[in-house]
Amino acid sequence: MPLLSVKDLRTCFHTRNGIYRAVDGVSFDLERGETLGIVGESGSGKSVTCYSLMGLIPQPPGRIESGTAVFDGVDLLRATPAQTRAIRGKRIAMIFQDPMTSLNPYLRISEQLIEPLLIHEKISKAEAMQRGLAMLEAVGINDAAKRIRYYPHEFSGGMRQRVMIAMALITRPEILIADEPTTALDVTVQAQILELIKKMQQELGMAVIFITHDLGVVSGLCDRVQVMYAGRIVETADTRELFRTPRHPYTRALQQSIPSLQAKGAELFTIPGMPPDLSKPLAGCAFAARCPQAADRCRHETPGLTAWKPGHEQACLRVQAGEI
Repeated sequence: MPLLSVKDLRTCFHTRNGIYRAVDGVSFDLERGETLGIVGESGSGKSVTCYSLMGLIPQPPGRIESGTAVFDGVDLLRATPAQTRAIRGKRIAMIFQDPMTSLNPYLRISEQLIEPLLIHEKISKAEAMQRGLAMLEAVGINDAAKRIRYYPHEFSGGMRQRVMIAMALITRPEILIADEPTTALDVTVQAQILELIKKMQQELGMAVIFITHDLGVVSGLCDRVQVMYAGRIVETADTRELFRTPRHPYTRALQQSIPSLQAKGAELFTIPGMPPDLSKPLAGCAFAARCPQAADRCRHETPGLTAWKPGHEQACLRVQAGEI
């Protein structure tokens, strides 16, 4: 039985300019100890999917229109406030994209780090501080006894991200959601953060949902990948299979965009055009306007996810018909 099972999740934002269908029928399962990568361009619905699961969608303007997300018998989308408080931050934790805006600049790191323990585990402040120090040391912050008294602005970007990871892991969650945790970091620090997440996952035995726009990042981190475009999943497979035989044209375009795979001195590949306006109804395949292999029916028929082989599903009409 999956640790988390999401079925037909639909999240919209009702604004003066129209209804934005940010997540449009997303379904997936997450197994215990698994690392699931969710990739796609900005605006594809990656973060909104996970914010919906965490109950962090501002309502209004956001609204979860349909779907279920069952975690240990509890539907996260219909959980009571008491159930949500018991799960969020304790059993399911999240690392946010920008640590500087996620950490309170007016509070010392110590106060923010031990807060989950004081709320969820009802332990003394002294015991919480000891566990906070141990977690800071575990995520690679030297001289933790001194630095735990610092304010966020006294840390570098990489160190702030380590603090965020420590805050997320201090309650030993069963699921960790990492929302582009390395986007604003340089390459060296990015590699350290990814290695740290992998190490802590092995030690705690938790499942990880890793959100990113970079297929290169997930190649060495994730067990399985789902590719999102315009609020929908267009392809999903285990990582090795996806990189070896990508079927959807959008997945192939993302692969071509990885700089390290391109010839030295060659012009970098970019996907032409822009993602569609999600406030307007989408007729046919959402990627058709940017796809070099689109046929006329791609602009009128909406494809669904279909198994290309066991464990590998994709949503391209021409691939399903055996034409490409």
